[in-house]
Order: sequence, then C-alpha cells, then structure tokens
Amino acid sequence: MIKSNILALDASTEALSLVLHYKGETFHHFEECPQQHSQKILPLIDELLAKANCKLKELDVIGFGQGPGSFTGVRISVAIAQGLAYSTNLPLVGVSTLAVMAQQAYEQNNCSLVFPSIDARMGEIYFAQYQENNGLMELVNNECVIKPELLTNEYITSNEASVAVGTGFKTYPDALANFENITINTDITLPDARFMLAFVDAAFIAGQGVQASDAQPKYVRDTVTWKKLPGRG
Repeated sequence: MIKSNILALDASTEALSLVLHYKGETFHHFEECPQQHSQKILPLIDELLAKANCKLKELDVIGFGQGPGSFTGVRISVAIAQGLAYSTNLPLVGVSTLAVMAQQAYEQNNCSLVFPSIDARMGEIYFAQYQENNGLMELVNNECVIKPELLTNEYITSNEASVAVGTGFKTYPDALANFENITINTDITLPDARFMLAFVDAAFIAGQGVQASDAQPKYVRDTVTWKKLPGRG
C-alpha cells in the first residue's frame, strides 16, 4: 500500500507517463508520443492535479525517471522534476527506468527475477538484472550498455525461470536465444511511471529524498565514441 502523496513522471523513452497518488487515489496517464514530451508534460500534470483536486504543494514527494533512455528525454524528466521541486520545496526521488519495468513485471505477473532492457541505438541495449526483495525489485550487479550478442552468463547469473522485458528485446528478440529459462514478455516494452510509486514511497519514508539541486540523471552510457570523418581534426 502506498502511504505517501506522490507525483511521479517519466519522459526518458518514447513513452510519456505520469502518475499522481493522492489521499489513497491514483490518477495515471501513459502514451507513446515521441518528441512531444516537452510540449505535453506540464499540461498533463495540471490535468492530473485538477482531477485529484490537489495542489502541488500538498504532495509529500516527487518521483522522476532518471534514465537510462534517450539523452533528451532523460534531461526533460530531470528538469521538469527539478522545476516542480524548486517551486514547492518538495524532495525528489529518482528511479531507474529499467527498475520501473522490472517492478511492472513483478506487480502485474508476480515475476521475481526480471531482465529489463531498453534499445540504446547504435546496436546496443541498456540492460540489467533485477530480483524481488520485500516487494521491491532490487538491482543485481550493475546496469550496463552492451551489444545484445554479448549477453552471456557473466551478465545473466541465474538459471531459474525468469522474464525479460523492454524495447531492447523487442528489437533484438534473439539476444536471449541461448537462455531457455528466460521468457520475453512482449506486453512490457517501455517504462510506466505508475510502477515508480512503490520505489518513491519507500525512499521517501526512509528519508532518502534529495533536494532539487541534487537530482541526478542516470545515462549509463557516459561516453560515446564518434568516428571522425576523413580530413577532420
């Protein structure tokens, strides 16, 4: 049960999603609208607040998808959350987009071991392994960016029945062909802010919210190697 009053948002991928949990009721919006996030997100926040008859300052905490995802999308998520927090002095909680998809698989299908992925373009995927712990999906090892054909037992450390989700495996369905214990769930492809609520609630109750100035994105891919054109310095 979610105990806190929360607004959570994510614009890190093609999907734009927002959720408002206020006085025990949940109001939610999810749509795929590539390159329209910055125009739509603030009006949608106002719409959810109006539906709940809630003012932003009446909330306890704001959650945001901190990535990985598209560079622009991640920045939109962080910047909007920071702006809202600066105006209200509310704490922020960042949640990994990979964790959000893993949590969805757990909450909807009771999957306790999940391999979420997001298509990172350039022939790579963002990838992680998550294991359920007391109702929350917990990261095993590190999130990484990797070529799908390089997924081996070094990255997948369990032989138990498990589920893979996300656009990474939609784009590269054969990446897990050698792992008979893993089933790809094609219903979960993009992160949905509704499944951030449990993370944000737990972090806020534990006093782990941060000030707006300390909110950080999680790009995972920190550097990109560009091939120089001939004759260019």
